[in-house]
Amino acid sequence: MTEQARHISTDLVHHSYQAPQAFTAPQPAVHKASTVIFDNVQDMRTRRWLDKSGYTYGLHGTPTTYQLEERLCSLEGGKQCLLVPSGLSAISTVALALLSAGDEVLMPDNAYGPNKDFAAHELSRWGIRYVLYNPMNVADLQAKITPATKLVWLEAPGSVSMEFPNLIAMVQACRARGVTSVLDNTWGAGLAFKPFDLLADGGSLAADVSVHALTKYPSGGGDVLMGSIMTVSPSLHMRIKLTHMRLGIGVGANDAEMVLRSLSSIALRYHAHDVSARVLAAGLQRQPAVVQLLHPAFEGAPGHAHWKALCGSAHQGQGAAAGLFSVVIGAQFGQDAIDRFCDSLQYFKLGYSWGGPMSLVVPYQIEGMRGCSGGALKAGTVVRFCVGLEDTQDLLRDLAQAWEKAFGQAWKA
Repeated sequence: MTEQARHISTDLVHHSYQAPQAFTAPQPAVHKASTVIFDNVQDMRTRRWLDKSGYTYGLHGTPTTYQLEERLCSLEGGKQCLLVPSGLSAISTVALALLSAGDEVLMPDNAYGPNKDFAAHELSRWGIRYVLYNPMNVADLQAKITPATKLVWLEAPGSVSMEFPNLIAMVQACRARGVTSVLDNTWGAGLAFKPFDLLADGGSLAADVSVHALTKYPSGGGDVLMGSIMTVSPSLHMRIKLTHMRLGIGVGANDAEMVLRSLSSIALRYHAHDVSARVLAAGLQRQPAVVQLLHPAFEGAPGHAHWKALCGSAHQGQGAAAGLFSVVIGAQFGQDAIDRFCDSLQYFKLGYSWGGPMSLVVPYQIEGMRGCSGGALKAGTVVRFCVGLEDTQDLLRDLAQAWEKAFGQAWKA
């Protein structure tokens, strides 16, 4: 049938024009597809996607998602990467891929709350036992590893309370017992330390899997939900990848595009968040009502020595840390005063997550969140700060005005 004889509807779907391929720009092209077209039947039968040598269906990858996965491997030092719709999806996918009925999973007492909820509900219902260990006590982890233990979760630092564990010793303990270790590396982001290269003296020690909430620093805008699962072992990667396939997990091309666009500036942003957060943390530490600063880069914070050993050589020897910290406000101040302080802040908005341009604050009832590791925290109320990209002095003035309103104390500069 000639092109002139075709109906316009057919012509618009099967138009003969193909744009020239020689086009280079700072940002990668965005490829959207569910259906992928093959050249012929033989091509359809032989093309492979598991090794990223080709494309078969949009859910299994496009040039856009492949590029993002490979750049994330460069960021964290991994060899294989899978994209998932959120950080929590990365956590649940790893658990589903590596655990079976009768198995046991260990997780730190200060783990990300939804991870513990997933274990307490879904995993328990499927006959998988979970056990909490004290993240600041390597011996406690070692004692709780049993023949049934198949997975150990690690966080550095812990969620909300920010204790920094002896990550190197914990990974070594898992290796010694032949147990797979999975690190939630959202805080470190591949910039404070490398999850697959934990020894700075030329030795080799790696976590087996790294999960990363790309929602945070890789996205950087507070507007994208995405996660990643990183490995160095081909066999471990394939176990997770096949579960990922069978669950039908995929991410949108436009979301992948947004993370790709932000990724080139992640090191600059991470450092800017870090510098500002340390100034604000030091300011809060000077206030008499603050009985404890929970920021791993500060001497006296729980696990500071472990942070220094692992992260202290990053960023030209200045050390690196995320723009995230908490403080404990003394028990003499009631919840009303804490809430008044948070409500009085103008630039720190009340909201979950972190790593975006806007500063955030959340007060926590930490007592109900901790069991076997509460001894590292002093009595009082924990307030977590996520420091954004606003001017540091503006943020300091915001803290000062809210502090005076809530606690009736002059801010100590």
